[in-house]
Amino acid sequence: MTEGIDLNDIKRRMDGAINAFQSDIASLRTGRASANILDPVTVEAYGSRVPLNQVANITVPEPRMLGVSIWDKSMVGAVDRAIRESNLGLNPIMDGQNLRIPLPELNEERRKSLVKVAHDYAEKSKVAIRHVRRDGMDGLKKSEKDGVIGQDESRALSEKVQKMTDDTISDVDRLLVEKEKEIMQV
Repeated sequence: MTEGIDLNDIKRRMDGAINAFQSDIASLRTGRASANILDPVTVEAYGSRVPLNQVANITVPEPRMLGVSIWDKSMVGAVDRAIRESNLGLNPIMDGQNLRIPLPELNEERRKSLVKVAHDYAEKSKVAIRHVRRDGMDGLKKSEKDGVIGQDESRALSEKVQKMTDDTISDVDRLLVEKEKEIMQV
């Protein structure tokens, strides 16, 4: 920790934005089944909305199939309804207390719309990273104005913050390109 600014805190917050972005794009569907696809689904259970993974176990028995084992038999209808209404384009097949969810082939139009969603997630992440940079720069200016650090030290630290920002944004861009290739792969 340097007087006036904590570079480790800035790095931690920027890494948090990257982790949130990775979590968001992991839930985007590609050609392969992934339990993360159902992360955005919430179920009306016991008087409140809870994430699907709190009422059921999600598995990937086959490359193009998801399995959902619901713990409470009375929740099967609610889970089925939540998945159908989630705008993921999935149609579960009931099998007792389990749901089988075949993943349909992605057509070109759907792939392009998923890429747009990935770009939106990337932009939100970049905005969050820029907010962290702005907070750091504001802290530096205040410290310099208050006489805690000198002008030269302030300039050097602001260059470090800018480099951290540039590196983190390039990481977001790299992850986006990888996800785009994964989505567009037939």
